Amino acid sequence: MKTIQKHSGKQNVNRRDFLAKSAVLGAGLASASAVFAYGQEPQQLQEGLKPAPAVPRRKLGSLEVSAIGLGCMSMTSGSYNPPRSKEEMIPVIRGAVDLGVTFFDTAEVYGPFTDEELVGEALAPVRDQVVIASKFGFDLGGGRRGGRNSRPEHIRQAVEGMLGRLQTDRIDLLYLHRLDPNVPVEEVAGTVGELIKEGKARHFGLSEVAPATIRRAHAEYPVTALQSEYSIIQRALENQVLDTCEELDIGFVPWGPVCRGFLGDKFNEFSRFSDDARFSSVPYFTPEAILAHMEVLKIVRKWGRLKEATPAQISLAWLLAQKPFIVPIPGTTKLHRVRENMGALSVSFTGAELKAFRSEIEQVELVGVRSPESALVDQ
Repeated sequence: MKTIQKHSGKQNVNRRDFLAKSAVLGAGLASASAVFAYGQEPQQLQEGLKPAPAVPRRKLGSLEVSAIGLGCMSMTSGSYNPPRSKEEMIPVIRGAVDLGVTFFDTAEVYGPFTDEELVGEALAPVRDQVVIASKFGFDLGGGRRGGRNSRPEHIRQAVEGMLGRLQTDRIDLLYLHRLDPNVPVEEVAGTVGELIKEGKARHFGLSEVAPATIRRAHAEYPVTALQSEYSIIQRALENQVLDTCEELDIGFVPWGPVCRGFLGDKFNEFSRFSDDARFSSVPYFTPEAILAHMEVLKIVRKWGRLKEATPAQISLAWLLAQKPFIVPIPGTTKLHRVRENMGALSVSFTGAELKAFRSEIEQVELVGVRSPESALVDQ
C-alpha cells in the first residue's frame, strides 16, 4: 500500500508554551508502577503534550471501560498503513495499558485473524484487567474476506476461533460487525445471548445498524454498545441513532473519531493517495473533499490554541462532550499517539463553548460524508 503525502509546516500548537502544564502526569499515572516496560518515547512527548490524567471510566450499558479505548485495526492488517510486526505493536498495546487504557477493539476480519492474535498475545498477562471487544459477521474461508454470514452455526464457529486467537475463555464485548440481510437480527441476538449464558461472551454489540434494527435486537437480547463511525466531520449518526442509544441505555463507540487521521492534522490540501491505498476509496478523501474539510481542520486548530491542545485531542474531547455514554476508540500504531489521545481527557468544554464550536463547524459544507438519512438504513 502506498500513501503519497505532501506536508507543509503545520504545527499549530506551540507545545513549549505549555511545557509546564504537561510535565506532570495525572495522579495515578505518575505514582503507579508500570505494568509493562517499554522503550524510550519520542522527544515530542518530553516537549509537552496535554498530559493524560488518572483515566476516568465510562459505562457502555453495564460494561465499565476507560473513557478512551484503543482501536487495533491497522496494527497488523495493513488497512491504512503497511502491516506492522508483533514485535512493534505489542509494546504499543502494553504501553496503552500502562497509560490507563482498559478497552481494546479488534475483529476477526482484521488481517483476517492476525489482529486478534496480536491483541490476544499482548494482553494475555493482564487479561482480567482489560476489556476485549471483537466482531464477527463475514465468511473468511481461506483467510480471505467473503460475504456477510451471521447464521447461528457460523457465529458459534467464529467465536470458537476468536477465543483461541485472543487467548481467552470469553469475549467481553461481542459485536455483529455488519448486518447479514439473510438472517434476522433477532436470530443473531438470540445466538449471542446463548453464548453469553454459556460464558463465552459477556456483552452483545452491534455495528453500523439503523435505530429500528437496534430496537429489534435489543428486544431479543440487551445490546450493550453500538459501534459506528462518528467524528466532527462524519456526523450522520446524530440523526436518531445517539438518541436511540440514550433511550435504551446503550453505549456508543465511535470508530474513526479523528476521521482516519485527518482531524489529527495528518494530511493537508496537497495530500494525494495512490490507487492501491485504502484512503483513495474513501469519499471524503478526494482532493475536493480534503480541500473543503481544511476549513473544519482550521476550526479544530483554533480551538486547540484556545485549549492548549493538539487537533487530535480537541477532536476526541469534542466527542466525549457530546454524550456521557460515548467511548471513542482512536487507532494508532505509535505509543506517543496513544499518550496524545489520552490527553484529550484533560480538555473540557463549557456548554457555551460547545454551542459556539458546533455553530462554526455547521457553517462548513462537507463533501463525501454520509447523509443524515443514511443513519436510518443498515450499512
